[in-house]
Amino acid sequence: MGTIKKNILIGIFISLFATAAGVFLYVEYFSSQGFNESLKMIQVGNLEGKILSLAAIPNLFVFFIFIKKKQDNRAKGVLFATILIALTTLILKFF
Repeated sequence: MGTIKKNILIGIFISLFATAAGVFLYVEYFSSQGFNESLKMIQVGNLEGKILSLAAIPNLFVFFIFIKKKQDNRAKGVLFATILIALTTLILKFF
């Protein structure tokens, strides 16, 4: 595997990790219920798309860090994963 593809995959994985961390932080610290109860409330209220879109905010910071460090291929991976998250949010909203 070439270094360009490797760096793009690293960017994708870091972006997905940042989004997962964003979901965890949002559910853990901005909810008055416990973690499992909050996840059930999100599922019952059909709020998965909204939570996912809020949780993607850390990708912005990761993207700019990679741009500042001149790691453009990793930034491309973050951008690609963010677009996939946006499409997932769109699908969750309308279907």
